[in-house]
Amino acid sequence: MRRTRILLADDHTMICEGLKRMLEPEFDVIGCVQDGLTLVRTAGNLKPDLVLVDVGMPMLNGLDAARELKKLLPPVKLIFLTMNSDPDIASEALRIGAAGYLLKNSQAEELLKAVHDALRGISYITPQIKNAMEESFIRDPYSLGRPKHLSSRQREVLQMLAEGCLMQQVAEHLHISRRTVRFHKHRIMEELGIRCDAELVQYAVKNSIIFPK
Repeated sequence: MRRTRILLADDHTMICEGLKRMLEPEFDVIGCVQDGLTLVRTAGNLKPDLVLVDVGMPMLNGLDAARELKKLLPPVKLIFLTMNSDPDIASEALRIGAAGYLLKNSQAEELLKAVHDALRGISYITPQIKNAMEESFIRDPYSLGRPKHLSSRQREVLQMLAEGCLMQQVAEHLHISRRTVRFHKHRIMEELGIRCDAELVQYAVKNSIIFPK
């Protein structure tokens, strides 16, 4: 019987190594990537059955990476493993199609249960987050909405610029020209009414495009 193939996505090497040791007795861990762009590209090549992903990923955050993955590989199971306990972020993860949302301080048994549930088609949310999500929904059922103004490419450019990447670095990572990056930045600032780089960063944080560590 073929073992489930799992791809890990976390920008902390020690966490990836710990997860790999935990999962390998039962599953095939086929790789670990450290940013959202590499996650999408690697998953497209390796076609994992399940991806464990952090929310706060460089270059492309975990939520946007998950959106791209569900377009690229609709059957893939996604479980978020993160330090981010914001119930609105967890709700957005589920809207994207996540099969699970856990905190990094969860016990190993809870993570394994989430993986098994996901493979059986059952969603798993760590109880602490589930309770907070219910309270948040009662207060405001429309508390988090993905910004509608930006395309996927614009969000990628915005995240990298907000993280401090130079235009040339953005161009190299996205395999586009520097001129195209400049064009995207201009359109983003025009669309959002942003006047300076500091406001770009503020917008990215406020709208969950980047996640402060």
